[in-house]
Amino acid sequence: MAQKPSIPKGTRDFNPEQVAKRNYIFSTIKSKFQRFGFQPIETPSFENSDTLMGKYGEEGDRLIFKILNSGDYLNPKKGAVSQEDYIKRDSNLLTKQISEKALRYDLTVPFARYVVQHQNEIDFPFKRYQMQPVWRADRPQKGRFREFYQCDADVVGSDSLWQEVEFVQLYDEVFTALKLEGATIKINNRKILSGIAEVIGASDKLIDFTVALDKLDKIGEAKVKEEMLSKGISEEGIIKLQPLFTLSGDFGSQIDSLKTILSTSEEGQKGIEELDFINNAIEILGLKSAKLQLDVTLARGLNYYTGAIFEVSAPEGVAMGSIGGGGRYDDLTGIFGLKNVSGVGISFGLDRIYLVLEELGLFPETVTKSTEVLFINFGEKESLFSLKAIKALREQNINAELYPDNAKMKKQMNYANKRNIPFVVLVGEEELKNNQFTLKNMISGNQDKIDLQTMISRLK
Repeated sequence: MAQKPSIPKGTRDFNPEQVAKRNYIFSTIKSKFQRFGFQPIETPSFENSDTLMGKYGEEGDRLIFKILNSGDYLNPKKGAVSQEDYIKRDSNLLTKQISEKALRYDLTVPFARYVVQHQNEIDFPFKRYQMQPVWRADRPQKGRFREFYQCDADVVGSDSLWQEVEFVQLYDEVFTALKLEGATIKINNRKILSGIAEVIGASDKLIDFTVALDKLDKIGEAKVKEEMLSKGISEEGIIKLQPLFTLSGDFGSQIDSLKTILSTSEEGQKGIEELDFINNAIEILGLKSAKLQLDVTLARGLNYYTGAIFEVSAPEGVAMGSIGGGGRYDDLTGIFGLKNVSGVGISFGLDRIYLVLEELGLFPETVTKSTEVLFINFGEKESLFSLKAIKALREQNINAELYPDNAKMKKQMNYANKRNIPFVVLVGEEELKNNQFTLKNMISGNQDKIDLQTMISRLK
């Protein structure tokens, strides 16, 4: 008995309706990318492992899909691995010897590699957008997949904070165009997190401190403090953190509170100045439907973000993880040998945005519109006559098709109904004789005998 076909967990097939809806999101984001002056590039689905490893932190490295080398990679006699490592059967020791490539984890690190590799061909500052799939060996759940698309926009070669301002505007433009009103653009700054760690005497435990702080909304203040203590952060330091746990108010009032908390940290004060600049600019320029919110617990991407950190959440009432994120990464290209090239970028989570639009019923009805008129097949003469008309309709940008088989009328009409085709055309002996067509509205049931030009006018 043949095995039932399946696909790996965390991946999906997409039917025509889903693809149409995804393309609607793609085209909306792409049009805004281009409106803001970004240029498209593409990079390979897989990179050399050393390009990716060590760029996302320990947890991120574990989620990278590795590709096995070709050949008998476990045979020590053929020199694939050492006899000693083969006997130990230690996967960590063997990985570098049996896998030299990996599927890309995101689009940012491959972009940094691209910039370094093609630096002599690029005009800086370079604004690029990229819309391609990425892969993560994560545990699949609602809104989290192992294969998913990212839609990224980045600028490299400029340390101007106007770039951050434009990215806030870009988020707002895209979500407004998608009618996804009420999205929250959360922002923080790596320098503020570093400053807080400095003030509490935990600069050497920055990652442990921020990972715990990032869980404040999920596990609460008491559990966060317990985790910090377990990571070696002193009770005295945690007491100094107390104002952070009660930080509230609008953007400006939170900034004022941070100025007090970070008064002894030069690094922290610099982070405050950067956030203040962005917020002041956005207050003057205004946003259409999104809102900008300071979140000092936001700590994503600390292994390469050096300045602003972004994360976007769906409107209130929608249970979904982040639908976008990004930040500034002054040192990322330096990892690949190109020093002093600052970069900043954001990403849109297409798959999660899709789920949010679906939940809120925000997809326009026209998105899934495909064939507008189906010509019923009554035989060879009728089909040839119909195809001449179909050619004329297509030239007028009207989606039309001929049912391929001379099947029973009921079967052809059922086909039109199942595909939600609004009009069908019938061509019989009388229509052939009078050079006419019978156009039937599948919704109202009304039908008329009309000539080709009249049909074009009605369908347009």
